[in-house]
Amino acid sequence: MELQERLNEVFCQVFDDEDIRIAPEMTADDVDGWDSLSHVNLIVAVESTFGIRFTHKEVLTFKNIGDLMNCIAAKVQ
Repeated sequence: MELQERLNEVFCQVFDDEDIRIAPEMTADDVDGWDSLSHVNLIVAVESTFGIRFTHKEVLTFKNIGDLMNCIAAKVQ
């Protein structure tokens, strides 16, 4: 399964919305319910799903979903 598809599934689970369709340019403003608490839940879910760990610095650099996807891709290779 493609990275974006797997990540989309994580978003659907975290935000309890099966209709979410993520895109690289999307930000928290584009997803209903994406606040600071759900952000933490999202990061934990992504780490668990992909078997990776983000540093605090990495998390702070994510400006959009594309940045998150690029970081995931670099860690799973």
